[in-house]
Amino acid sequence: MSVFSADSAQITSYADRMEKTYTNKSYRWNRENYSRQRRFVDIWMFVLTLLFGLWLDGKAWSYPGGVTEARKIARRKKQAIWIRNTLLDLGPTFIKVGQLFSTRADLFPGEYVEELAKLQDRVPAFGYEQVETTVERELGKKIPELFHSFEPIPLAAASLGQVHKAKLRSGEEVVVKIQRPGLKKLFEIDLAILKGITRYFQNHPDWGRGRDWLGIYEECCRILWEEIDYLNEGRNADTFRRNFREYDWVKVPRIYWRYTSPQVLTLEYAPGIKISHYEAIEAAGLDRKLIARQGAEAYLHQLLHNGFFHADPHPGNIAVSPEGSLIFYDFGMMGRIKANVREQLMETLFGIAQKDGGRVVASLVELGALAPTDDMGPVRRSVQFMLDNFMDKPFENQSVSAISDDLYEIAYGQPFRFPATFTFVMRAFSTLEGVGKGLDPEFNFMEVAKPFAFQLMTDGNGSVDGNSFLNELSRQAAQVGSTAFGLPRRLEDTLEKLERGDLRVRVRSIETERLLRRQSSVQVAITYALIVSSFTISATILLISQFAWLALIPGAIAAGTGFSLIRLLMRLDRYDKMF
Repeated sequence: MSVFSADSAQITSYADRMEKTYTNKSYRWNRENYSRQRRFVDIWMFVLTLLFGLWLDGKAWSYPGGVTEARKIARRKKQAIWIRNTLLDLGPTFIKVGQLFSTRADLFPGEYVEELAKLQDRVPAFGYEQVETTVERELGKKIPELFHSFEPIPLAAASLGQVHKAKLRSGEEVVVKIQRPGLKKLFEIDLAILKGITRYFQNHPDWGRGRDWLGIYEECCRILWEEIDYLNEGRNADTFRRNFREYDWVKVPRIYWRYTSPQVLTLEYAPGIKISHYEAIEAAGLDRKLIARQGAEAYLHQLLHNGFFHADPHPGNIAVSPEGSLIFYDFGMMGRIKANVREQLMETLFGIAQKDGGRVVASLVELGALAPTDDMGPVRRSVQFMLDNFMDKPFENQSVSAISDDLYEIAYGQPFRFPATFTFVMRAFSTLEGVGKGLDPEFNFMEVAKPFAFQLMTDGNGSVDGNSFLNELSRQAAQVGSTAFGLPRRLEDTLEKLERGDLRVRVRSIETERLLRRQSSVQVAITYALIVSSFTISATILLISQFAWLALIPGAIAAGTGFSLIRLLMRLDRYDKMF
């Protein structure tokens, strides 16, 4: 939820609209006490309905007029809209999980990701009495004792909390972020239920294979608990402000720690124009091209220089001040880049530049973005195909959105496991590219990123010179030399394993496997035929002996087995036609 970003003259009308908007619908979860049994039923009903829908999608007879790709896409889009609306009905936990999943195009179909990205947690505000209770409990004093004035109607309300404008007794204008009552209890109930659902998906023979659902669950838990700790958000804001202390065109609202607690956050009132309100920025006489470039530079600085970045830079969390400075809001969800990631990112960039699929795959394995398997050949070929067909444009002419779409298209159904940090970065890049093009139709994110990429591929001292290529050549020469010197030892190790019998050679023959599968199916068909014959004879004997009712039993068994035999023979016939 972003802090209010609008001109002060708009506050009254906006508050009036908020009061109407947030009372339109009453949600069952919008309360302070929750029933564990009721939540269990609601959540599992959603999951079971979704599973039934997914099962139905795989049945050809469920598509009137026959199965086509267009009908499949249309059904997935309709299903995605239902998922988004149901997550909103299920409340804060599922709204946030849905927003997190909107970054995981490597795990979910594009239609789901696109719809989840629209998930907005604009929900009914809670009453002013609850605001007073929370402030007094958290800060130890009543609102009139702490603030000179405090507006009872919120400037914004979301699933996790709402924001009120106020004025301190010292005269500073502030906004006070109040956490929704009972949120911690709701998280505890929902996450306990979600853990059982996660285990089910992890153990599922189809959906669990190659997916680390438990790891994704743990990541979601960590992010959710961090986001409702306002002390953590305040520390993040202070760190973010220090990282940009040398940039006068970046502004971060100051935290008033005396009026802050785990469930109450008081920060400087910093109104501005939402960065996606392009006409308003133009009317204010600000340079749209400069703002677009500075937005991209600010994020690249966070990512490559600080290793501490805003993980949710959507347009509602970035505004432009009347002087043209960028104002960042909402620091509940932040990302961190580990120290060893820089070297592997450089290795990945060199692999992409050289169109070396093997090198890219090896670096992705080291980054943890790719799960190693016994046979990496298909993955390597997929990466090489992308490098040969999608990376034919100059670096500065590439589109971040197109590259990320290509990556996720390849990752879907492959053993790629993009870490949350990677998906947050790619989504942020795509968002900023879209905002930049809205501000300046000629904006090119890759053109802004080019000097940062060159700096990343040098020795890290900030200088971009012609020696980087020579350094890479010398590094590769050293690798070749090291490999050559180590070759005799590797051969000796291989021979020792062979002598001990530890070396296993796995040979796979597709033709042999096909014939064995066919032979196995023929044997099953023979067994079915024998069963049908035996029970048919038994039924006939019983019928002749005037035991008509008893004859029904072997007759039914013979009929059922005969049906299975016919299906098996039809499958064998189709299989023979395929080969």
